Amino acid sequence: MKVTVLASGSKGNCIYIEGDDGALLVDAGISSRRIRSSVVDCGGDISCVEGLCITHEHSDHIRGVDVFSRQCPMTVFGTGGTLAGVKETLKSPGSASLSRIIPGEAFDTGTFSVTPFSTSHDAADPTGFCISDGEVTIGVCTDTGMVTTAMMEYLSRCDALVLESNHCPVMLENGPYPVFLKRRIADKNRGHLSNQAASNVLSELCGDLSAAVLAHLSEENNTPEKAISTARETLSLFEHNVDLEVGLQHAVTRTIEV
Repeated sequence: MKVTVLASGSKGNCIYIEGDDGALLVDAGISSRRIRSSVVDCGGDISCVEGLCITHEHSDHIRGVDVFSRQCPMTVFGTGGTLAGVKETLKSPGSASLSRIIPGEAFDTGTFSVTPFSTSHDAADPTGFCISDGEVTIGVCTDTGMVTTAMMEYLSRCDALVLESNHCPVMLENGPYPVFLKRRIADKNRGHLSNQAASNVLSELCGDLSAAVLAHLSEENNTPEKAISTARETLSLFEHNVDLEVGLQHAVTRTIEV
């Protein structure tokens, strides 16, 4: 399987996951045109995409759903709370094929078995995903204030992982955001993972994990260099070699193959 982060950050998110016989998209927070061109740029085929899995209803994850679902008809998967938010963005009610999913209950897209799991964020019913072709599992876990024991049970299945590494706490504290927003971002029940929190998760998984993409980096409160150096320093303590990549807001990442 292959995973490519097409865009990642507060301005828009989209992930392309490819198997031998099909592909999936996770989130569509960028334009339909950019999704389609980015899939081509990473060597993928949009006609092979079997579905679109949505993590939650915030605009940076669903902004492109309306146009994309009309230009490239496919099933859009999300929890009830997530799909309620998606419906509000559709210019033509019923234009998208929506399928409600339940955290903890796997569903099939054709090529893949997808298991959604609950995350900790200020959204209606947010999820991450474990996506498997029967041999390899790729996880997606972004927009969460913490990784609970229950979430770790799902992530421990993964051979590769797209994991949030949103902010450097020092940059956040000293940055331009108002106090209420700083508190929201750092809130474990509804916020975002810091670099160190993400690195701690990787250190617990690194025995089985071969690759990870650090995602949803804040452009104001983080840098790719800080995110990846924190992860490398933490992982070096455990003497495990994990292939690390950083998801970017304005560019397609290197494709990770597992």
